[in-house]
Amino acid sequence: MKKFDVIVIGTGTAGQTAAFDLAAEGYNIAIIESSSTSGGVCALRGCQAKKWFYEVSEIVARCNHLQDIGITTLPRVDWQQILIEKNKFTSEVPENTIKNLRGNGVTFIEGQATFIDKFTVSVNNCNLKASSFIVATGAKPMALPFEGNEYMITSDEFLELKTLPERVAFIGGGFISFEFAHFAARLGCLKGEIYVLEANDKVLSPFDQDMVQQLVGASETEGINIQTNVYIVSIKKCRTGYTVVLESGLDLEVDLVVNGAGRAPNIDSLNLQAAEVDFSRRGITVDQHMKTSTDNIFAVGDCAESLQLARVADMEAHVAARTIIAAKDGGVSASIDYSATPAVLFTYPQLGSLGKTEEQLKEENIKYWKSYDTHLSWPTYRRVGLKYAAYKIMVDKDDLILGAHFISDNTTGLLNTFKQAMIDKVPVTRLYENNIMSPYPSRESDIVYMLSPFVE
Repeated sequence: MKKFDVIVIGTGTAGQTAAFDLAAEGYNIAIIESSSTSGGVCALRGCQAKKWFYEVSEIVARCNHLQDIGITTLPRVDWQQILIEKNKFTSEVPENTIKNLRGNGVTFIEGQATFIDKFTVSVNNCNLKASSFIVATGAKPMALPFEGNEYMITSDEFLELKTLPERVAFIGGGFISFEFAHFAARLGCLKGEIYVLEANDKVLSPFDQDMVQQLVGASETEGINIQTNVYIVSIKKCRTGYTVVLESGLDLEVDLVVNGAGRAPNIDSLNLQAAEVDFSRRGITVDQHMKTSTDNIFAVGDCAESLQLARVADMEAHVAARTIIAAKDGGVSASIDYSATPAVLFTYPQLGSLGKTEEQLKEENIKYWKSYDTHLSWPTYRRVGLKYAAYKIMVDKDDLILGAHFISDNTTGLLNTFKQAMIDKVPVTRLYENNIMSPYPSRESDIVYMLSPFVE
């Protein structure tokens, strides 16, 4: 029976990060991957892969907004060309992943890992032992219960479509549906024939709802129909495509139905009960050190009951690895803090969120002051024809940032500035001064306009 110091289960960004950290410290590491394509969702079917479609759709969106104020001929797009370029990247990921792991002294094993007990897993009919385990198996598309769900494709399959049909319905009002609906709106679908169907009374519930309403307005302007309180009875195949049968009786006929309802932790095959690891439908229960209910087993990334973001997964992996190292060396365990975690929706305009939303502050009865505006007419946005630019910044009595939320064409840059200010506990009065000499004019230099209500 083979024995390792640590066994990592899953070769996505979190699994690789943990394996590399531990291997660099001289640990004997094995990593197990159940899929024939190593590398994880982010590189193959998520963050990296989708950006090939986003970059083109952003250019198209910009040109549409600049029509009649400088752009006279709109660009022509080719979905198949984007797909080919994306596949050039993704096709190299599995081989490069294995090569990098082995090159760093990590033993790579392909097969399904199943826990026998808290120190043993079974893989390919062989038992492997380790002092510690890090579970990093990621997430999978969430199953939906209605009749005809077999006619839906997943987000994975959407990114492999040879052609983009004219009429598409996205089920669920979250990250996946909004991002992919914006791709569809710019890359080939008919205007007005793209649908986002949400069962609850609001879409994008983790985000600040004032910002969400701005994005909904921007989306509807692009021909995306967003419907809430929608109950789907079934999906039926028809002569020209598929019929989404709704309880309201207002059925939809489309060419394609996409399951955009989010992802569920990929943990069903692990037999976590045998290792006495607690979990729920939201994922494996972990503490701030990424430890599970079993002291020597950790969980990181999308399989854990935490935020499903790639860079969060990386940080969780660092924390788990450092905690294992600290236990051996007698050091202090690492811990993770999610309070300054930015999230970006790659629509156009982008929706960004950092810290508390206004809804959360009210619910938690936290006193706050805010600077807030919508439909910004600053020159930076007028020049690009962006009519749905908005922001909301909230601070406490000490002028420290509680939350920052944006609709913009450079939300990532804005969020990063505010994220660092939150981490460094920079009051907005100083952040205002720090940004007076930002490159001008730019989205970042507009920060002084956002913060001016706090300093006047």
